[in-house]
Formats: sequence, structure tokens, C-alpha cells
Amino acid sequence: MGRIELVSTVLAWVRYLPEQRLLQVGLRAGEHYDYLDVPLHTYRELLDSASKGRYYNSHIRKAFQFKRVLTSAAG
Repeated sequence: MGRIELVSTVLAWVRYLPEQRLLQVGLRAGEHYDYLDVPLHTYRELLDSASKGRYYNSHIRKAFQFKRVLTSAAG
């Protein structure tokens, strides 16, 4: 699945890789995280939620193991 830009004060974009159950999240503050072993229904609920940031903070941020992805200054 491709990267989806979000209208959110917290989240800039998300991408879900179903074969790996990997949820990639880009925050407005510039950080990028990979969340591991995330079920497809969680990704769909995030996209369907009225407040993406609230759903992320309540159901994803502390619920799944993650890796912070370091990006270069050049992008």
C-alpha cells in the first residue's frame, strides 16, 4: 500500500505493508516510526477515525513495538 497523506495535527502520513504487518507513521514534528506486527484492522480504524492523532495516541503509540527511523537531512 502506498503512503497516505493525512489531515491531522499529529500525523503527516501513514503507510501499511500488509505482508509484514508493518505500519509506518510520519509525525508532523518530523519523526518517522515503524510499528511492528500491526493488524490490518488497526490500520483501517486509524484511517476511519475522526481524529487520527487521538486514535494513534490511544491505540498505536504505546500498544505496539516500534523502531524509530532516522532520516538524513537531505531527505
